[in-house]
Amino acid sequence: MGFERDLGDGISLALRTPDMARAVRPVAAANLDRLRQWEPWAHWFDPDGAEDDWNREQLQRYIDGRAIPTVLMHHGRPIGSVSAQLDRYSGTGELGYWLDADMEGRGIAQRACQELITDMFADGIARVEIRTAVHNVRSIRLAERLGFEREGTLRSALPVGDVRHDMAVFGLLPG
Repeated sequence: MGFERDLGDGISLALRTPDMARAVRPVAAANLDRLRQWEPWAHWFDPDGAEDDWNREQLQRYIDGRAIPTVLMHHGRPIGSVSAQLDRYSGTGELGYWLDADMEGRGIAQRACQELITDMFADGIARVEIRTAVHNVRSIRLAERLGFEREGTLRSALPVGDVRHDMAVFGLLPG
């Protein structure tokens, strides 16, 4: 079982195995204050590894063809995550991503997302979505650069800690 993609310039994607999940944990911990603004998972994240069950579930979902959980690497060092959840029944994939603050603004997340989008469409997924808080400007700009169209807003649909945000829904179709 494996998933590795070379994206050029020392950037690669690797399957989020238990070892990779442990390797990226300090990067997530170092970015927690920033990630807690946007990511529900950042509120239950445990730097000591209590989310290992969740990582094992994601790996099982990969084996079952229902997820692509990856760690984003820069010269072999973890710098974030770009992953997809796949609903085979509806033929829909949903992208999620985060990147170490020091690595933002270099087009890395865009290249990684494009790689997973290409894989999803090649694997028969008919639609890819990005869902993000309506005021998460960086995420919205990434969706737009990737060619996604804003399709609507789900009111109070994104629970982030004790706050509920309106969620912008972006969709991309093949071709």
